[in-house]
Amino acid sequence: MLNRASKPFVKLVERFLPDPFVFVLLLTLITLAAAVVLQQQPVLSVISVWGNGFWGLLTFSMQMLLVLVTGFMLASTPLMKKLLDSLAALGSSPGKAIVLVTLVSLMASWINWGFGLVVGALFAKTLAKQTRVDYRLLVASAYSGFVVWHGGLAGSVPLTIATPGHFSADQIGVVSTSQTIFSSFNLTLLAILFVVIPLVNRLMLPSEDDSVIVDPSKLEDPTLQKSESASPAEKLENSMPLAILVGFAGLAYLINYFISGGGLNLNIVNTLFLFLAIVLHGTPKSLLFSLQQAIQGGSGIVIQFPFYAGIMAVMVQSGLAQSMSEALISLASADTLAVFSFISAGIVNIFVPSGGGQWAVQAPVVLPAALELGADVNKVAMAVAWGDAWTNLIQPFWALPVLAIAGLRAKDIMGYCLVQLIITGVIISLVLRFM
Repeated sequence: MLNRASKPFVKLVERFLPDPFVFVLLLTLITLAAAVVLQQQPVLSVISVWGNGFWGLLTFSMQMLLVLVTGFMLASTPLMKKLLDSLAALGSSPGKAIVLVTLVSLMASWINWGFGLVVGALFAKTLAKQTRVDYRLLVASAYSGFVVWHGGLAGSVPLTIATPGHFSADQIGVVSTSQTIFSSFNLTLLAILFVVIPLVNRLMLPSEDDSVIVDPSKLEDPTLQKSESASPAEKLENSMPLAILVGFAGLAYLINYFISGGGLNLNIVNTLFLFLAIVLHGTPKSLLFSLQQAIQGGSGIVIQFPFYAGIMAVMVQSGLAQSMSEALISLASADTLAVFSFISAGIVNIFVPSGGGQWAVQAPVVLPAALELGADVNKVAMAVAWGDAWTNLIQPFWALPVLAIAGLRAKDIMGYCLVQLIITGVIISLVLRFM
């Protein structure tokens, strides 16, 4: 039944959702106009803020590009290919493949959001080589697992307020992760979503006639051709000791980092992927050949992230994001504040797709409201976190690495993600309201 119900959403998105670059251009114009009209900011002032913020995500853009590249390089090693193939064998039917890729993505995203994005997409690609399953839904299922990241171990909001000296410490103190990530309502919500999201994806599986099956040969990566040359340069490029020594030096650093109490973050994930790839490829030439394949999908990240940086600057500095939050929060009571915080965070996330950045904008709005109304501050903070993660389901910003790895367009998967957005939105709201 759900596969029939999802058809209108899929067709709607395929017809009206433009390329992510066109989407961000439209979002830019909407944000600039809203800042001028709603916040009564001078046009030149808004454009100045936009231009000054345009390159504010350069570090993050490079990190995201490396998530794509290093993850691809690691997955293309012979050992990882065998492991993915072995795991993919469990998805021997279309239904099993959909459920399996969703569960893998959910677990990986709960551990770390960057890890989840790459692992889910690469596993979907591997499954599609072995099982005749609708490729659009398969990749959408991999991306749908991303919705739990902010309730997981790398959630930026709960980790921020658990850090001594955070910017809201004078209002709420230091909040332990036992009260946020490992609280009963958050664990209950995660347990429900780990059941519902795979089930919904499975129920959306189209019939054989309506499925889009990808030719497995088109998913195969090119193979490295061995050179007969024995020049000194070629010998260095094919030097296994060179790769192994440098690779193990990097892994030794990581081992010491974790022993010393370091945690997972985006830089560490990229470092882990990179040095494992160096070791498992065995030679610099093999690694560089894999890099050439990986980098081809990174153009969307390079060109679009600066526009999002400009949008975020306007949203924050014009006061537009704060005004949007205040408008919704003003309707709330102590019992409903968490739900309204969740919804407002979801809306703001379309324009400010950054967990840490969004908390900086919304904390000054939701925390005083929670304290004044006598609401559960910890739940309200997690409501903002879940709202930020929730609308990522229809935000192309985060889908770019997944789409690049899978070789699809945003409109190919967003119809299915829209169904998940509606269902998960209802579930999260109910848990926030009644638990």
